[in-house]
Amino acid sequence: MNGVSTLLIVVGLFFAGGVYSFAKQGLPRGVVVLLGIASGLCLLAGVLRLEG
Repeated sequence: MNGVSTLLIVVGLFFAGGVYSFAKQGLPRGVVVLLGIASGLCLLAGVLRLEG
């Protein structure tokens, strides 16, 4: 596990927490969806870098 993949996974989990928090606060759905997509892409990139 290298630093970049770890960083991407941590950022993805941070964004996932933001999705939960923003949804609970009632922010617009577009913001929550955009943050969710960013979270998923960061997690996916981190996991794919682990395998490569």
